[in-house]
Amino acid sequence: MKATLQSLFKRDLEKLKTEIEQYSSEENLWRTDKSITNSAGNLCLHLIGNLNAFIGAALAKTDYIRDREFEFAGKDVPRTTLLQQIDETMVVVEKGLDTLTDETLSGEFPIQIWGKPIGTEFTVIHLLSHLNYHLGQINYHRRLLDN
Repeated sequence: MKATLQSLFKRDLEKLKTEIEQYSSEENLWRTDKSITNSAGNLCLHLIGNLNAFIGAALAKTDYIRDREFEFAGKDVPRTTLLQQIDETMVVVEKGLDTLTDETLSGEFPIQIWGKPIGTEFTVIHLLSHLNYHLGQINYHRRLLDN
């Protein structure tokens, strides 16, 4: 299970990098329009924050402090910074997932996310699906608003 999770997170974080790299301009990363209220840049910041908070701080025991408000309100972070942060997040996710054993996967996640104890296996799979949900949004954002 651990190797599968590591492979999928790596694959999808690489795809996140590819999506961010494919924007024709940095300005378009931050565009919103009508009912598209989250820019690709903000969704990228959100994914970086989410994974660093829940895999980094909780599993890899980093000292990451999340600024969720900035994830959605911050603007004009340079593309090179986003790409560097994705690379750093990949390292943190790998380190965090390295801590998993069959025993820890079947136990409770070390921090409460939804106000009650939840299993580690469920939480890590949820984090992967959350990454994919927003990755799909970024892909559509790019194809709709990067003109």
